[in-house]
Amino acid sequence: MYYSVNFEVKLTKVNVAENDQNKPVQSEKSSTGQTPNKYRKGGRRYYPKKRYYKPQTSSGDQSTQPIKVSFQKISIVVPLFNEEESILPLINEIRKAIKPLNKPYEVIFVDDGSIDKSLQIIKDAAKGDNRLKYISFRKNYGKSAALQVGFKAATGDAIITMDADLQDDPHEVPSLLKKLDEGYDLCSGWKKERFDPFIKKYSSRFFNFVTRLFSGIKIHDFNCGLKAYRREVVQNLNVYGELHRYVPVLAKWQGFTITEIPVKHHKRRYGKTKFGISRFFKGFIDLITVTFVSRYIKRPMHFFGFFGALSFFIGLIVNGYLTIEWISGRPLSNRPMLFLGMLLIIVGVQFFSVGLLGEMMVHQNQSEREYVIKDRN
Repeated sequence: MYYSVNFEVKLTKVNVAENDQNKPVQSEKSSTGQTPNKYRKGGRRYYPKKRYYKPQTSSGDQSTQPIKVSFQKISIVVPLFNEEESILPLINEIRKAIKPLNKPYEVIFVDDGSIDKSLQIIKDAAKGDNRLKYISFRKNYGKSAALQVGFKAATGDAIITMDADLQDDPHEVPSLLKKLDEGYDLCSGWKKERFDPFIKKYSSRFFNFVTRLFSGIKIHDFNCGLKAYRREVVQNLNVYGELHRYVPVLAKWQGFTITEIPVKHHKRRYGKTKFGISRFFKGFIDLITVTFVSRYIKRPMHFFGFFGALSFFIGLIVNGYLTIEWISGRPLSNRPMLFLGMLLIIVGVQFFSVGLLGEMMVHQNQSEREYVIKDRN
């Protein structure tokens, strides 16, 4: 079912002869005694042409003006879970937002194991519009899994992600694409003015601050669902677990350029949020994971070797001091530091061993496809 509004522009006829400046001017009679007629040539009478004009468009109609972007096809990936009331309004808004671009597009709904009528509503809508596609999981795997599957199914050279709860505004899509046209690889939305509960709003600010501190990426909103990607970005991303919060971090550490623009944020119209307070604890653990995976997955000895060397040398210093004490004739039977020094040396050796095993695994499984190629001839 399509939801659209048709505006009909009518042409209005205006007779120029009715204007004061085009009316025949009364003048003195000619020598023949007749008043000269402005609309007579020779012996034939003629009438001025009627002008046609189109009413000027109002400010509200300016959004229908064509918007030029360089991308040939746009893919919109929408992960969802129990959003039956929001789906049809979202489809309507997406159609209106993409229309000024005048580009082919597809909308890929990834149903993350919904237990309401979300899937059936999407199927009914897709029957009348082949641009609507859907993928449905048998159970709830999480947003990261839904995004990863949606990225693989996307065929456009520009990919947009947005949530299905109507809090992300589809009319921001042209602005995101125009920002990509400036040369960036990923453009993230920044919900500068948020309509969320107090706890969620300020805990999200703290989360973004910590992520900026760890990652060194200077953007304000890492977890905004509204993002735009070039195709090569999503082809080189591996999103799993809860790593959807750190997509800009994963992309940045693979060499892609990141930027952000402020976007509109709306209050939730239907249902309730699917994320609880536990997501912040999981998010912190995932931040440590993504930091390790992105920085040390190809050089694990740099991570394990550092801590191994630190532990080993501290233990060596402790036991060296105790050895001097023993040579001086002091007993070590009641000195717990001896066991501490031995423990630190053993832990240091174990860290070194894990680092060496990691290096061997990386060397064994290394392939050229793991490197992101920007250009070649």
